Amino acid sequence: MDQIQIIELKKTLLENNDADADLLRKELLAERTFYLNVMSSPGSGKTSSILRLIEQLRDRLLIGVLEADIDGDVDTGIMLAASVPSVQLHTGGMCHLDAEMSRQGLRAIGSQKLDLVILENVGNLVCPAEFDTGAVNNLVILSVPEGDDKPLKYPLMFEKADAVLVNKMDAADAFDFDLTAFEEHVRLHNQTAPVFPVSAVTGQGFEEAAKWLYDETERWFSGGTDHE
Repeated sequence: MDQIQIIELKKTLLENNDADADLLRKELLAERTFYLNVMSSPGSGKTSSILRLIEQLRDRLLIGVLEADIDGDVDTGIMLAASVPSVQLHTGGMCHLDAEMSRQGLRAIGSQKLDLVILENVGNLVCPAEFDTGAVNNLVILSVPEGDDKPLKYPLMFEKADAVLVNKMDAADAFDFDLTAFEEHVRLHNQTAPVFPVSAVTGQGFEEAAKWLYDETERWFSGGTDHE
């Protein structure tokens, strides 16, 4: 009997996407555009947190937002109402964005005219972490009601993070959230990503988070950073 041939489709798909993501980063570096991928579960406060970051940075950077959803355009409407250039990306049922999808969105928003483009990825703690979007950095948001054990349950998401926002800290007491325990859980998978306790409601912590992001854009504009 002939030997059975097996093709690992997911492995091939990821390898091809990784190569395209590296190419996209080179394109973005050439046009001096910093691309930030924001990932979290639904309801963590991605949109409101992004708006807080933009409030801190819009006087220093030209900023646009890509809103990725399976369907709908609610978040894009919020961004446009706040005078933030925004493009809606529909994934057609897929729970993540890849490099080519990012490229289409970046061209549509005119990334060459922007210093910073923020991708609000599809709400999910699994699929988005597996696919390199071509972003320079990944920002992960966890909200207090989700619990401090999430890095133990979704390790890849926190392994891929370049920084972590812990949102809804104004409600930490009500949900018995242990920030120290959360940071310890993050460190099991990621030794370097800064953790910023924030509240999109009160604005707490966003000055520090925005400083991190601005410093990262400056590093990028000065010649790029190593991307793993």
